[in-house]
Amino acid sequence: MVETEPLIRWPQPLIEYLGFAAAFLATGAVGFRYTALRRLRAEASGAPAADAGAVADGASARAAALGFAGAILSALLLALRLPDLAARRHLLVLEFVKQTPPVAVQVALALFAIFGFATAHRRRKPGWPLAAIAVVAGALRPAFFGQWTRVVNPVHVLAGGLWIGTLFVMVVAGISPVLRSGLPPERRGALVARMVAGFSPLALAAAGVLAFFGVITAWLHLQAWKALWTTPYGLTLITKLCLVLSVAGLGAWNWRRQKPRLGNVEAALALRRSARFELLMAALVLAVTAVLVSLPTPKPPIS
Repeated sequence: MVETEPLIRWPQPLIEYLGFAAAFLATGAVGFRYTALRRLRAEASGAPAADAGAVADGASARAAALGFAGAILSALLLALRLPDLAARRHLLVLEFVKQTPPVAVQVALALFAIFGFATAHRRRKPGWPLAAIAVVAGALRPAFFGQWTRVVNPVHVLAGGLWIGTLFVMVVAGISPVLRSGLPPERRGALVARMVAGFSPLALAAAGVLAFFGVITAWLHLQAWKALWTTPYGLTLITKLCLVLSVAGLGAWNWRRQKPRLGNVEAALALRRSARFELLMAALVLAVTAVLVSLPTPKPPIS
């Protein structure tokens, strides 16, 4: 009897999921710092809103800690992959890194991200710019070497991180601490409204980029429309798309119905509840995506 190859080799989906989570944490921390927190710091420039400065400083430190955790996890996953990659070239790990410029750049950017987030957590000025450069350059890294088709997936993940990752960091590092603070209720509601107003344009833009590159990714892997309903890869992709539409619907609900009501604690609590449900659905999307990228892509049709 001939044994068939398994469709999925475990624990590959788990490793992929951890990689997505790490990328979303790092990207979300950067997105939060340069959108939601920028709004708070703009308000803090006025004397009547001095409390916004203290809130922004605390939220910045918490976001940097989350970004640092994501950067560390990404670096660990990369370190686990390097021995196998080096063995395929019959090289030691250090020799492999030195002789493979794209990998050397990836390692350097991973270290820069760790250093940037650690510095930002200590509230040093170069920290956030360095972390942001490392995160964005990491997604665009293949383009540095003319590998344009390999940019599609990283940019797709980057856009997802700027949307869902930033939402996660905003809820954990920004909204929840503000709602638990001892500030007057009207200030808590106003500060949450400020953060959400800063995040919304990024979420809309990132969702558009995510959809655009998602279509490109699907086409590159499917090769033919028939594969969408005749292969395990295509059926898993359909499942992912259904979940993505659910997340997009929840995001649209928060933007059109919940965001305009912000300004008091009750509205902020309602937004946090719906945002948590949106994040739960997004976690399911990541789980299905981890399975999807672990599946063999459909073979091109025979002409």
